[in-house]
Amino acid sequence: MELIPSLRLTRRKFIHSAVRAGALAALPAGFSACIASSRAGTAAPSHGAAAQFELPSEFSFPKGFFWGAATASYQIEGAWKEDGKGESIWDRFAHTPGKIKDGDTGDIACDSYHRWREDIALARAMNINSYRFSLSWPRIQPFGSGSTNAKGIDYYSRLVDALLEARIRPFVTIYHWDLPQPLEVAGGWPNRDTASHYADYVQLTAHALGDRVSDWVLFNEPDSFVDLGYLEGMHAPGRKSLLDFLRATHVVNLAQGAGFRALKAVCPDARVGTTFWMSPCEPASDSAEDELAAERAHAFVNTWFLDPVLRGRYPNALTFLPERTMGIRSGDMESMRTPLDFIGINLYTRTVASAPTVLERLTNLQQWLFPVKMEGGKVGPKTDIGWEVWPKALYDMVMRITRDYDQPVIEITENGCAYNDGPDATGAIHDIRRIDYHRQYLAALARAMSEGADVRGYHAWSLMDNFEWAEGFSQRFGLSYVDFKTQNRTVKDSGKWYARVAAENRLGAA
Repeated sequence: MELIPSLRLTRRKFIHSAVRAGALAALPAGFSACIASSRAGTAAPSHGAAAQFELPSEFSFPKGFFWGAATASYQIEGAWKEDGKGESIWDRFAHTPGKIKDGDTGDIACDSYHRWREDIALARAMNINSYRFSLSWPRIQPFGSGSTNAKGIDYYSRLVDALLEARIRPFVTIYHWDLPQPLEVAGGWPNRDTASHYADYVQLTAHALGDRVSDWVLFNEPDSFVDLGYLEGMHAPGRKSLLDFLRATHVVNLAQGAGFRALKAVCPDARVGTTFWMSPCEPASDSAEDELAAERAHAFVNTWFLDPVLRGRYPNALTFLPERTMGIRSGDMESMRTPLDFIGINLYTRTVASAPTVLERLTNLQQWLFPVKMEGGKVGPKTDIGWEVWPKALYDMVMRITRDYDQPVIEITENGCAYNDGPDATGAIHDIRRIDYHRQYLAALARAMSEGADVRGYHAWSLMDNFEWAEGFSQRFGLSYVDFKTQNRTVKDSGKWYARVAAENRLGAA
């Protein structure tokens, strides 16, 4: 099977599981009528290498554009039980045999809890002016509710102060997957009480840091942690339940609305958004059947969490899900609708959708009830983790969101690639493939911006090599190389290239 990003999986298994449970059926009548309007103004479907469009070789970005890099607390901090930090679901999951490749854990990770000054120095060396990092909920609130941990708050306060001193925007993600374990014991994200606990946690962090932090991300990839954590079981907490998945979806949407209001109550002028994992869903051919399949895939892959937040409804393809199954109550849809100040996009690759053949539908009940097949692209070159390099995906996704949601403010909150190049005899890391990757994706972004997309920043994943969830330390995405035995950091050639681009605020000729 084609390697698809394991930590940003498409909805294929959800669809199959839901069909088995009888939760899904054919799309509502008239759904196909929206396809023509939804695709109006886009380029023709990309079926092969020749379809990759011409990219600008040079482009100057707007004044004030944010050049950033991203990290996440569990992936870099370590210090998993120091200074009063509580246990997270990832602490528990990573210590469960067989869950993480090579038995790796984030106990130490990049030791950023102790080496954060070195990390800021890396950012400064790359001329980064926006650092996206996440707060560890159990480091701030060990039990997920109740008393706070002063040492945890002090840690993030020092980090924010140092970033501001270095003239780097602290771009804070409030939740990046490390739920306090006591809340999981109480039911986790499928439990409605978790939404109110989350809102309290947001308010707490806003009081602690809101006098200095102006830009906030409520959730990182809600689709990923709900899908992979509660349906697939590949990530913490490791559950495999369709009911838990559906209810966690709704509780997270409720939490997002409650969290937005809690933060704005403390910091009314703050810019608040959420970052979503996205992947443009392309039809495998020009046939009407594959075009319809691509729109069905788009509803699951890209709008399952976006429509509830911005439109106060679940995607049209899902309106037939029983309210009791989702745990929806009167007033919930209005409560979860949230006027985000920006949409964060995490993008790595594309999804190719096709309709099953008549024979496949006749012999497979799943394909009969939900006729969509999805897979990663197979035409472009592959990164070391096996993901297709397809720069047009970023252009297509940004333009689709720009068109469908009335030109919102967009931040590219993650984009990157796994290439496992190591140091040569002199200690240098010549990762030319990563340079080419970022150059091409930035050129695609530049084209979208030239056509009217309101994009304010680009954040490479990641500032440094780190713990990559179920992949452990086996995949390296960083602009900086980390020797996990010594914790020494070395800026790669890609980091030096990125520094030049950021300093000049322009993409120069290759």
